[in-house]
Amino acid sequence: MITASAKKRENIAEYLLYMWQIEDIIRAYGLDIDKIKKNIVDRYTDLTPEQRKDMVEWYESLIDMMRTEGVIATGHLQLNRNTLSDIEQLHRRLLADPKFARYATEYYDTLPLIVELRSKAGENRKDEIETCFDTLYGILMLKLQKKEISAETAAAAARISRFLALLSYYYKKDYNNELFNDTDPEAGQ
Repeated sequence: MITASAKKRENIAEYLLYMWQIEDIIRAYGLDIDKIKKNIVDRYTDLTPEQRKDMVEWYESLIDMMRTEGVIATGHLQLNRNTLSDIEQLHRRLLADPKFARYATEYYDTLPLIVELRSKAGENRKDEIETCFDTLYGILMLKLQKKEISAETAAAAARISRFLALLSYYYKKDYNNELFNDTDPEAGQ
C-alpha cells in the first residue's frame, strides 16, 4: 500500500508491475487475509498500529475486488486495467504529437521486438503497451524464481525497459499537468 502509493506518483510502469505482483501474491495466499497478515503485514515491524490497520484494509479491499471482478485465478483488477488504459492513451497522444520526436524514435526502435513478442503470443495477442508490460512481468517472475534468462531476452528486456521508462517519465509529467504545456516537452530527459 505504502509502496504502491509511492510508485504510482513516481513511476507508473513500476507501479503497474508492482500491482500485478500484488495480485499474484494475493492469489498465492489463496485470498486469505490471515495468511497475508502473517506472511506480509507482520513482517513490517516499523509500522504504527494505524499503518498496519490501513495495510490490512488495503489487502482486504483488493481481495474483495478480486472476488467481485472474478480475477481470483487469473487476470487483472479493473483499477489496474484502467491504469494500463491510461498509459496506452498517453502513448497514442505522444505518437500523434510531432513535439515528441524522441518518444516516437524510442517507440519505433522498440517496435520490432514488440511485433516479435506479439507474434509469439498467438491468439492471446494484446496491445503493444500491454505486451511490453507482460514481457517485463514475465522476466521479473523468472528472476524471482532464479531461472536463467538468455542474453537475447535480457537485451529485449533492456530495450523495452528504456521505452517504458520514457513513457513513465511522460506519464508523470502529464499527471502533473506539465506535459502538453511545455514549450520543449523533451527537455530535461
